[in-house]
Amino acid sequence: MSLDLNDILKSWPHEPGGLQVRRIEGSDGKPKIQLRLDLGLLQFEQDGRPDGAEPHGMESLLDYQRQRAETAEKAGEPFQLTADEIGELQSEGVQFYHRYVALFQLGDWQGVARDTRRNLEMFSFVEKYAPDPEMAWSVQQFRPYVLMMNTRAKASLALEKDDVEAAIGLVEKGITTIQKFLRDAGQSEQLKDNTEISSLREWLKELKKKRKVTPEEKLRREMAAAIKAEEYERAASLRDEIRALQNKS
Repeated sequence: MSLDLNDILKSWPHEPGGLQVRRIEGSDGKPKIQLRLDLGLLQFEQDGRPDGAEPHGMESLLDYQRQRAETAEKAGEPFQLTADEIGELQSEGVQFYHRYVALFQLGDWQGVARDTRRNLEMFSFVEKYAPDPEMAWSVQQFRPYVLMMNTRAKASLALEKDDVEAAIGLVEKGITTIQKFLRDAGQSEQLKDNTEISSLREWLKELKKKRKVTPEEKLRREMAAAIKAEEYERAASLRDEIRALQNKS
């Protein structure tokens, strides 16, 4: 069997300008996710830790460190992460990042929501047990981006159910959550030009255009236009129609 990766890559040429992602069945019969890069490819397990490893016999380093923290606290002992342990958790988080970016391209919103939620939990864990604020910020600085991706995944799930209103509510909540994080972190100066907030706001505009206009909303818009044009008789007639609709409901 050839060890030359070119023998594998020739069947899947790289196309500059976009992410190429596919789902395959591995030789172990389990689904894998592949991400094509210009010089090769990345492959992830679909579930569990992306590289398939089980550090310390557990699904992830985060699970292992959580268990250590819980054991220490139950024994009434202090628990604190070292700089190296935080670095290891961050490296593990990068694996999940690459996988949820690939899942996003596949439209696997459940997978994106799962992996982004997992990284958000890792950020909170590091913040709680880091030896100092600077160490905590080394991971927390990425929270706005992960919140944005988590929001897009959850809102996309709502759209799959044709629930535009729920999607709008989730995006509005996502924007508010990022804003609160930046304020609490003393980063209020980023509120105006934050890329993640701007991205969600643009999507929010698109979602609001998809809203189904109710008969009452349509009449109210027409009445507002009539008042603006000083067509008061028509405005009065439209007002009566609105009242009639309200009495029927």
